Amino acid sequence: MKNKVWSSTPFYYIFTIPILGLAAASWYLGQMLLAYISLGIFALEALLLLIVNLRFRAHVQAAARSAKQILGGEVCQELDSFSLPVVIIGDKGDIVWYNGAFRSGVSGRKDVYGENIVRFIYPKNVRQIVEGSGVDVTVGEKKFTVFGVKTEKGAALYFVDDTYYKEIHRVYTETRPVVAIAHFDNREELSQDSDGSQDARIASEVESKLTQWAISMGGFLKRMNGGRYIILTDEGHIRAAAEKRFEILDAVRSVKADERRSATVSIGIGRGARNFQEAEQWARKALDMALGRGGDQVAMKQKGDTYEFFGGLSKGVEKRDKVRTRVIAATLSDHIKASDAVFIMGHKFSDLDSVGAAVGLWSAASKALHRPAYVVISRPQSLAQPILSLMDHQGGEQRVFISPEDANGMVTPKSMLIVVDTHSPDFVESPELLEKVSRIVIIDHHRMMVRHINNAVVFYHEPYASSASEMVTELVQYIEETCLSRKEAEALLSGIMLDTKNFVLKTGVRTFEAAAFLRRRGADTVEVKRMFSDSLETYRAKQEIVSSAEIHERCAFAYTEKSFPDLRIIAAQAADELLTIQGVAASFVLFADNGGVNISARSLGDLNVQLVMEKLGGGGHLTMAGAQLRNIGVAEALQQVKKAAQEVGEDSLYRKN
Repeated sequence: MKNKVWSSTPFYYIFTIPILGLAAASWYLGQMLLAYISLGIFALEALLLLIVNLRFRAHVQAAARSAKQILGGEVCQELDSFSLPVVIIGDKGDIVWYNGAFRSGVSGRKDVYGENIVRFIYPKNVRQIVEGSGVDVTVGEKKFTVFGVKTEKGAALYFVDDTYYKEIHRVYTETRPVVAIAHFDNREELSQDSDGSQDARIASEVESKLTQWAISMGGFLKRMNGGRYIILTDEGHIRAAAEKRFEILDAVRSVKADERRSATVSIGIGRGARNFQEAEQWARKALDMALGRGGDQVAMKQKGDTYEFFGGLSKGVEKRDKVRTRVIAATLSDHIKASDAVFIMGHKFSDLDSVGAAVGLWSAASKALHRPAYVVISRPQSLAQPILSLMDHQGGEQRVFISPEDANGMVTPKSMLIVVDTHSPDFVESPELLEKVSRIVIIDHHRMMVRHINNAVVFYHEPYASSASEMVTELVQYIEETCLSRKEAEALLSGIMLDTKNFVLKTGVRTFEAAAFLRRRGADTVEVKRMFSDSLETYRAKQEIVSSAEIHERCAFAYTEKSFPDLRIIAAQAADELLTIQGVAASFVLFADNGGVNISARSLGDLNVQLVMEKLGGGGHLTMAGAQLRNIGVAEALQQVKKAAQEVGEDSLYRKN
């Protein structure tokens, strides 16, 4: 409306003076025709301006009339002296009337007739205000809650100045107590190869970094036992630290023991708790989650049992102490002896690692501890057919593999379930069996997921291990070394070789120690290698996927919409193959499956593919992960994978750990 009326008025006067001067000069010189034309233009301008002003007044009267019908005559008469700012707007959002409180408190004593109300309520709009029950807006340094009433020709808006109360709320929120617990991840590992002075220097520098960080957040740090520190701060400083992606992780990582090894910390934060006691409990749970995901990261626990993660870029440090393994083995043996039947189950679409670990535990339970044991597996969907064939030809009357349906019918109150190579209730081979059995043991090496099986009597989770087969091999040595036959040792070795890519990725000292033990038990490396052999058709399909790959920012992306036999295995092998290409740090292979898309992700460790897949609802660990997307096409899924990889890659792909 301002452009229609107020902007046109100055131009009218600007044009009026020359036209009247031209008419007077023409009359004086006797140019009567030109004088009449000038007077005619002047009259036309006056008529047009009169029409515009009349339409504007009609518009204002209609908007005001409709507001009076809603507000009532007495209320409307009092609005001008009303203490709250009130403004009446037209159907296009133009301001047609406002009271004195609006002029002094909102518009800054400026004439805003004809202005659009968006200037004062952005980024909100009139519809949100009218349909809502109070919308927060900021005008300059003031904060308002705006209420609206819809009228026939526009709306009436009330501005409630609650700057003072919102400022109190902001201060209250930002000063809520937050407890953080930091853990020096690799304190023992760095001290093993260091002399006393260097060990003291590293510990002192790490503590100094954490102390400076705590002070910068207006809090303080207190040293605890076991390389842990407790930090007290508030919500405002933690929010600011989160916006900077917790730079303390980089600061601690700059403390180096030598050219290859850096110090790392994990931090658990309890945020939004009712008091310090609850915040400390949340911080401990968050720290356990951070350590379970490999360390070198921050985990924040908030209301509703939700977590937010930052960091997690390092490859993790192998734990050389086997004391915990020996304790777990003794505890596991006691539970197996107290059971009338032991069921061992892996994840859906079980692979060599899942089935190999299950076979190792089956041997320990049935041969060493003399309890009926069964590996629960869906044979048609398994990707470990070589192990199934190997164990089928073992001979004897012992039954190794049973279907999930048979297992559900055999469960008793004294039964026991061991879940290997996964800790998520969504990924197990049989969720029904998981619900039926009361005593559950978890043995897994994948990084911790927020949704995990939380009622296990034994939760043996080691994210630093290369594979579940490595973990089971260590347990078997403490239960009964001689219980493994040659074929069972080969099954375990195949699982280790699968997850380490033939002892290349995530391989530590304990990995080779486990492999050496299996070799002593008769495992034939040639026979294990044959388990990884491909048919000619499989090899051609794999190469077809690899040849279609595109490389973007050190990530290789490939997909296929064709259907091949054993497509899951082919996709995983293609992802592994892509890592052999020079300059590729991570690979992603997508394939269509039952109206959705499956993704196999692999990495050499520079990019944490677990974080990438978690953004898409999947999981895994740093170098191997996967996800399943439903009701989506391959092309759309590919764009989502690229976006997720780019977001994670901005933090980690080119970072030196």
